[in-house]
Amino acid sequence: MRIKKVLVVDDSPTDRYVLTSILEQNGFSVETAGSGDEALQKIREDKPELVLLDVVMPGKNGYQITRQIVRDPSTRDLPIMMCSVKAQETDRIWALCQGACDYIVKPVDPEELLAKIQALE
Repeated sequence: MRIKKVLVVDDSPTDRYVLTSILEQNGFSVETAGSGDEALQKIREDKPELVLLDVVMPGKNGYQITRQIVRDPSTRDLPIMMCSVKAQETDRIWALCQGACDYIVKPVDPEELLAKIQALE
């Protein structure tokens, strides 16, 4: 399945803008959410094919949202790529343990992001 529809979840308007720009310039349809709760609502309504999810957010963090998504039978197959300034190997491992399929560190390298998305297809 070729991924076309991406939900970008980040509490930073700047990071949402940067990620959206990279994705739209490369042919993706992008929706955004500024919080975990908004992301869960948009996942139910818009049915994205990939979630690009920040780790550090107010309220529920990215790890908590990932666990909610993978525990729900209707969304458990939705790929989640964590995207964070947290660059330690333990952060990446913890994200994968929560159910994320990949992890990318900010600031995002556009070529790396696109290669990681292509690897999911």
